[in-house]
Amino acid sequence: MRRRLFCALCLVLALCLPAAAAPLRVFVPIPPLKYLAERVGGNRVAVSVLVPPGADPHTFEPRPRLMAELSRAAGCFSLGMPFEKALLDRVVRTAPSLAVIPADRGILRIPMEEHGHEGAGEAGTRPENLDPHIWLSPRNGLKMVRNLRDGLISLDPAGAATYRRNAEALSREIRELDRDLSSLLAPRKGMTLMVFHPAWGYFCRDYGLRQVAVEVEGKEPKPAQMKALIDRGRELKVKVLFLQPQISARSAATLAEALNARVVKADPLAEDWLGNLRRQARIFREALD
Repeated sequence: MRRRLFCALCLVLALCLPAAAAPLRVFVPIPPLKYLAERVGGNRVAVSVLVPPGADPHTFEPRPRLMAELSRAAGCFSLGMPFEKALLDRVVRTAPSLAVIPADRGILRIPMEEHGHEGAGEAGTRPENLDPHIWLSPRNGLKMVRNLRDGLISLDPAGAATYRRNAEALSREIRELDRDLSSLLAPRKGMTLMVFHPAWGYFCRDYGLRQVAVEVEGKEPKPAQMKALIDRGRELKVKVLFLQPQISARSAATLAEALNARVVKADPLAEDWLGNLRRQARIFREALD
């Protein structure tokens, strides 16, 4: 009898307790920002990605299911990438309550790095050709963390202490990463990486490197441009050509063969943001040895 009474009391108490709040649902454009948002948000936040792993943001087209999920979210953090504007404009028209929060506030964009051939010199000076790959920089990462923290506080003021604490802990790790990469890459300062897609401009800026890109405004090089690339690669004594895994490029293999160089994957969209930047720094250092 006592046991039954005890169980009944436990059930009543359980029903009287408030249900655990569901996590705040937010979206981010790419996997690296998901890592940062989850680190800042902790278990108070559920983070989804607009562009899934393996997809290319430059050619991404959303499906109707994604549009529906976005309309039910509390907010979406934006990096100001070209594909975001059209997508978010459509969602906000049908779900005006969705908060669109800039995660790129305070980050100064730089022109795209040089191409290794003729005919691309003026492209980087046009506003539409400013480098969108702002997340590939620990120093930019510190600003994104602050923007994520402030955005989450605006959506969920009750979690402010959690977001501030998590953001400060993550910022300490990022400052340590920046110091480590500065030391690691100091002996390679002034040297040049040859990359298929010019994603690493901010990283190169931070650590005194340069990148030479193979593609021309998203297109593979023409024969005359390929010849110029081969000449430039030989001049630089390139032994490694970096290609992101989201791209399959015949010209990368052709160029690598002409230069007797290896093709090595360099993923700008890996979700493990901290680990990926540290790993890529080691790979770049070895390639420039």
